[in-house]
Amino acid sequence: MPALSVLSGDCRAVTGKSQARADRLAVDIGGTFTDVVLETGAERFSTKVLTTHQAPEKGALEGIDRLLQEAGRNAADIGLLIHGTTLATNALIERKGARTALITSEGFRDILEMGFEKRFAQYHLNARPPAPLVPRQLRLEVAERISAEGHIVTALDEAQLVRLAGELKAAGVEAVAVGFLHAYAHAQHEKRAAEILAAELPEATICLSSEICPEIREYERFSTTVANAYIRPLMSGYLGRLKEQLASGGFTCPTYLMMSGGGLTTLEQAARIPIRLVESGPAGGAILAADIARARGIDRALAFDMGGTTAKICLIDDGEPDRSRQFEVARSFRDMKGSGLPVRIPVIEMVEIGAGGGSIARIDAMGQIRVGPDSAGSDPGPVAYQRGGTAAAVTDANLVLGKIDPQDFAGGRIQLDATAAARTIAETIGQPLGLEGVWPAVGIAEIVEENMANAARVHAIERGKQSSEYVMIAFGGGAPLHAARLAEKLGIDQVIVPVGAGVGSAIGFLRAPVSFQLVRSWRVFLDSNRLAEMNSLLEEMTGEATRTVRQGAGEEALHISRQLELRYSGQGHELPVSLPDRPLKADDLAAIRTAFESLYEKVYGLTMPELEIECISWSVTASNQPEQPVSIDRAHRHNRPDPQGTRAAYDAATGGLCEHDLYQRSQLAVGDHLSGPAIIAEAETSTLIPSGFTMQIDQGGALVLTRNPREAS
Repeated sequence: MPALSVLSGDCRAVTGKSQARADRLAVDIGGTFTDVVLETGAERFSTKVLTTHQAPEKGALEGIDRLLQEAGRNAADIGLLIHGTTLATNALIERKGARTALITSEGFRDILEMGFEKRFAQYHLNARPPAPLVPRQLRLEVAERISAEGHIVTALDEAQLVRLAGELKAAGVEAVAVGFLHAYAHAQHEKRAAEILAAELPEATICLSSEICPEIREYERFSTTVANAYIRPLMSGYLGRLKEQLASGGFTCPTYLMMSGGGLTTLEQAARIPIRLVESGPAGGAILAADIARARGIDRALAFDMGGTTAKICLIDDGEPDRSRQFEVARSFRDMKGSGLPVRIPVIEMVEIGAGGGSIARIDAMGQIRVGPDSAGSDPGPVAYQRGGTAAAVTDANLVLGKIDPQDFAGGRIQLDATAAARTIAETIGQPLGLEGVWPAVGIAEIVEENMANAARVHAIERGKQSSEYVMIAFGGGAPLHAARLAEKLGIDQVIVPVGAGVGSAIGFLRAPVSFQLVRSWRVFLDSNRLAEMNSLLEEMTGEATRTVRQGAGEEALHISRQLELRYSGQGHELPVSLPDRPLKADDLAAIRTAFESLYEKVYGLTMPELEIECISWSVTASNQPEQPVSIDRAHRHNRPDPQGTRAAYDAATGGLCEHDLYQRSQLAVGDHLSGPAIIAEAETSTLIPSGFTMQIDQGGALVLTRNPREAS
């Protein structure tokens, strides 16, 4: 769909001004839909196609071909392609990765099952930790030991390693993770083991913990390395096929992958460390929301991304999303912390729950409506898709409630069967509960919205924040349908629905910098008089990160950020302090101590100056510098457009069906304003404006929904 005229000048090249060709493509493969966006000059074209799970590249290429034809462009016109995918995440959740083995130091075979040695749900007898990706018979020990100081205590038994390789070959192992005890600091045994294994198992993927996650704490390091080995054959095969098919289609442009930390990396680097892609799609959405917040001078924004399979919520303060270097994949027990597989990767911190358009509704043993976390996905999809689905989903409920036009779903490319959706909801939800009419569908919608609201509240409270103090930015195919009601539940007064909201994450890909983060663990006391070694480590890391980014950003100026995690001696958790982008001086060490103690007092309420401070993990991030968003102001009201019709839809404010004015977003202009109840439709989504809300289009073309003061009180 062509972009609104207000988008002129908003399409920015993220890989530098040297980019010769302006046309750029972004592809986001989700659990239900594959979103494709083409930006050419000041115009944007976008489409949604159902994800083809057996061959994800098929749906992506179908969407690309469709947009090129619509825009009158061809492969040779494309100067950049950016890709994000849930393939890595799904492989871990569904346990569909490679047959993987772990070779570790003698005595550490069971570290993947021992984990943190604590229960994540202390009082729940049925709570079980996730099964390791590597079964015990494929976790093998080899005699070796290097001390934490680097002394070889036990030499690597190479003959034993050769015998173990023979066992792995007989077992049909496709990938091998190597994790030795102190390899994060002293990697020589791991590197020698890799040479031997490569000779004995030439067809197998080999991943070293010293390369994938060179940090202390062996459980997270081993878990991350195993997860990377588990998905690397799948991801490298997929990315290789995608590269070949793009080349055969005439694409000669660079291809970048979106990483979970919000930066872009080369296809080759992504194939080597695919574990960094596990949250690539949601990260794009957070980048978009941060861009929108900065452009509008919003200090506190809550990004709400709801697609076909999941909903994601991320807090953005001062134009930057929360970030972390630890994450759990595939939580298996009620989405509880501790019930997933821990990985140590740079990630934009968000909460993700099974609440999407395809989330399945059912009645539990206590006679209550439950929604998700399982999803109907794209195959068979919700009942209304007419693709064989038999379980009622959130999309079915929204259709019954009149929020979706069955003839204009996904740009009219998917015809929905409202009768089948209503019948299934009545049979599976209404009859068991004695509910008639629209009330079973109302129950489904209210439950999924309350699930999302509760997740947002907890996510904010865990960070000492209040969700009601934020402005919501809603995007994804499902978010604009639920954003206003979710805002009411959270006490949020303003909701922004940007242009292209239905494909928001893909648009976010085009706003991301090319970046790479390196982390190294080196334990040293801050006052140990080892300044030269500290600078040597930082210089080496900066050089490696810079070389990686140069593969995608060329010779343009790079931004370097450096950080150090410290703790009081003997403690088990660290706090981060920023470092200057230059060699450290003696005076800097005192400044680092002051910054650490100030942060420690803010977090814990005290300091302990009598204790020594340990430096634990050092990180360097290199990135290019995308152009800053153009400042966008609230437009003056100048027109109240006439509706193009009405449709009966459920309005929570009045507690029943009522007529909603209908508008096409493409027919609205900057400054237009209206009052709910209303529905604003576009190709990839629809925005529901309930009673008690007004809407105005700002200078950037975004829909700004505001709760009336009486409603907000």
